[in-house]
Amino acid sequence: MAWEKTAADKKARITASIPQEWRLKSEVTDVSVMDYPKKSGIMTAEEIAITESSATDLVAKLALGSLTSVAVTTAFCKRAALAHQLLNCSLEFFPEMALARAKELDGHLQKTGKPVGPLHGLPISLKDQFRIKGLETSMGYVSWIGKYEEEDSFLVTLLAKAGAVFYVKTSVPQSLMVCETVNNIIGRTVNPRNKNWSCGGSSGGEGAMVGFRGGIIGVGTDIGGSIRVPSAFNFLYGLRPSHGRLPYGKMANSMEGQETVHSVCGPLTHSIADMRLFVKSVLAEEPWKYDSKVVPMPWRENEADAIKLKLSSGGLTIGYFNCDGNVLPHPPILRGIETLVSEMKNAGHKLFEWKPYKHDFAHDLINSIYAADGGTDIHNDLEASGEPAIPNIQDLVKSDLPKIDMNQLFDVQLKKWKYQTEYLEQFRKVEAEMGREIDAIIAPITPTACIRHNQFKYYGYASVINLLDFTSVVVPITFADKAKDGKNETFKPLGRIDEIVQAEYDPEEYHGAPIAVQIVGRRLTEERIMAIAEEIGKLLGNEITP
Repeated sequence: MAWEKTAADKKARITASIPQEWRLKSEVTDVSVMDYPKKSGIMTAEEIAITESSATDLVAKLALGSLTSVAVTTAFCKRAALAHQLLNCSLEFFPEMALARAKELDGHLQKTGKPVGPLHGLPISLKDQFRIKGLETSMGYVSWIGKYEEEDSFLVTLLAKAGAVFYVKTSVPQSLMVCETVNNIIGRTVNPRNKNWSCGGSSGGEGAMVGFRGGIIGVGTDIGGSIRVPSAFNFLYGLRPSHGRLPYGKMANSMEGQETVHSVCGPLTHSIADMRLFVKSVLAEEPWKYDSKVVPMPWRENEADAIKLKLSSGGLTIGYFNCDGNVLPHPPILRGIETLVSEMKNAGHKLFEWKPYKHDFAHDLINSIYAADGGTDIHNDLEASGEPAIPNIQDLVKSDLPKIDMNQLFDVQLKKWKYQTEYLEQFRKVEAEMGREIDAIIAPITPTACIRHNQFKYYGYASVINLLDFTSVVVPITFADKAKDGKNETFKPLGRIDEIVQAEYDPEEYHGAPIAVQIVGRRLTEERIMAIAEEIGKLLGNEITP
């Protein structure tokens, strides 16, 4: 079968999985669809209220039996069905399986009086990389269509043990190696706030789904910004944990066996409270007993308490920077950082300018790691079906890309290790000069607010954090405003890529686009960075996003 027919059949099967009563009666031409569920006539007022609740509130009511999992799952299945029809964001949709699981959980609670676990009855959406037994994992490749999983990914197993319900697997870009979401199976996934904007990538389906509230907690992965960029573009919180904190075992991936820079999994949420619920629930299942790469480190409340103590006795010490020396962010991002720094200073925290250390070197090094196999892995998956590469990854599948040999790989790994230790030395030097511990660094996550399609050009603000393997939490700040974020007419480019990025900015086109930053800490500081991000959310009035 030609690849086009295989893709068309898969797309038709996704559409067919939506019950007739949940289907749109006519085409929706609105640019923003954020308010569409309320006027769709498909969801009841109670279902709207459920999907606009927090996960922490829902699990409390589910555990008490004041809400049933069937009711909650039905609500999110309906909203996810709308999300896919409006945003093109699902690669697997399985409401029948989800409702059977929800009914089973309701029966357990009714019979025993006890919830299965801390996520009892809560629907959780998953990026398509997560394997679920009996379902397909196409991961944006046509050649993977028709291969049904024989086992679950470890995180799927552990979330199920905690009581979660699965109902949808969301779209990804072909190969995963892009911060936008487009593939040859279903096409492009768009942003619910403005369909002319990207939803981000590679966990872009999750960003769109959770941003639209078709999901309350979504799970993505990140090897170069793939949780953080969709979180930023959809005005969500997102966690990029350090490698080894959460289980990645038995997941699908491009370039499996590439161990120099690890992909990690983490949640996209509307609040830090929901993020904490997710992380604590997973760690309570002792993932280190399943995945050998997970550090045996339970949730450390004392680490979060250390931040709370500082908040009540003198404040935090936070570094910040607004340019990495390679690409200057657009005016909205600069304003976002300035706004946050000002708010934190006014709240009594100590803010200081952090000098990015060799980010140009780090950006070039991680790019060489991504292309270390000469594009062979991606090329083979494309060749297996005959489908073309999406334009966004053409540079990764050039036939003349060089491969590195084993000795070159050893050298790359030594360079990475040396850079990581040098960066830690920078922390120690600044701490010695100030006589204070650095709690975190505020940095851009992208040089742009939510980008127009096919215009994501620079990954360095995100990918350098992957090379360092630092913990990072995305915090939504505000929205671009054409009255405040005029074009910088005196701009002089730092280089060719900076010139390209700056040329894309148009105050009119980006008006209303979400602005976010990342809060970065040393390795395995998830509890501390989440506590800091939560405090920032309170300061900005964004503790729970719409």
